[in-house]
Amino acid sequence: MATKYRADHVGSLLRPDELLQARADRRTDRSRLQALEDRHIQRVLERQNQIGFKIFTDGELRRLNFMSDFNESVEGLGESDNLLRSWQASAGSSAQPARVPGIVTGKIKQTRRLTRHEVAFLKRHSTGDIKITLPTANQFPAIYYKRGISDKFYPNHSALLWDIVPVIKAEIQALVDEGVQYVQIDAPRYSYYIDPKWRSYIKNEMGLDPDAALEEAIRADNVCLEGAKRPGVILAIHLCRGNNRSQWYAEGGYDAIAEKLFGQLKVDAFLLEYESERSGTFESLRFVPRGKTVVLGLVSSKVAELESHDRLVRRIEEASRYVEMENLALSPQCGFASVMEGNLLSEEEQWRKLELVVDTARKVWGTA
Repeated sequence: MATKYRADHVGSLLRPDELLQARADRRTDRSRLQALEDRHIQRVLERQNQIGFKIFTDGELRRLNFMSDFNESVEGLGESDNLLRSWQASAGSSAQPARVPGIVTGKIKQTRRLTRHEVAFLKRHSTGDIKITLPTANQFPAIYYKRGISDKFYPNHSALLWDIVPVIKAEIQALVDEGVQYVQIDAPRYSYYIDPKWRSYIKNEMGLDPDAALEEAIRADNVCLEGAKRPGVILAIHLCRGNNRSQWYAEGGYDAIAEKLFGQLKVDAFLLEYESERSGTFESLRFVPRGKTVVLGLVSSKVAELESHDRLVRRIEEASRYVEMENLALSPQCGFASVMEGNLLSEEEQWRKLELVVDTARKVWGTA
């Protein structure tokens, strides 16, 4: 079945300086912060409409990072002084390590819905179909589980994962019940299984067999999606190799996981990074089942330089050797602000990138 949206975007948008400054100022009260969020979300919704998108997000402008809605909706997470591995910058140099935004310090217990507040505002102000993004349940055990602290409450990563699954599953179910047309799971942790250094991390530091861990990750995401399919609703997953201030942490094509991942994940669409050589070739797309959509992330959200229409068209044609053209779409390779501080380009450069996505989609398919 042909996809409903030819021009897509992963979800997060750059925060304006006014909003960043208000968040940094501890004197900013909640009512003022919410008013600023509301105003700027209305602005980015209007800009998406002007550009020609048929699918709308709030840019994740209310979030501290792409997964913070989960952190704010559960008990059992505490502050962490852990540091992630160094991220890689565009010039190839190592950047400063990023801090882990939390650590499991108790049993996970949900205290509120994750995105009810986001959905309510979007329903009132969006001029088209709504996309809501959620983190995969697999995101958290890999970075929030710390031996000597978390194992007092969970004996291993797997036990923690399966306590998080019901939270994400319930949120997906609530979203489709509320009429949200597009639910996207953001799943950067699958990149652990395609990069040798991260496969080594899974084995040596997490104490897991990488192949067994991959199979469990797919099972967990499928359980989260179970029972959520409705006519007219798209369930999608976005795979990335890290997206923090225009940096990344993983490299490699999808080949090592393509057959299992594309064949077993019960989604309608895969949003895949393909903007650089780090992502490998399109050949792994041969494992995508017929009728499923592949959204080609060919436009970089990490750099300001604008891609050419002609090259994008050629790349889409190359991908169509493996997935029928009617089942392809176009997007940036990731969001523009997976963390609140955002990638290293300006808002106007961001919007030019998104205009390019829409213009190219119209050139290739005749519609956005």
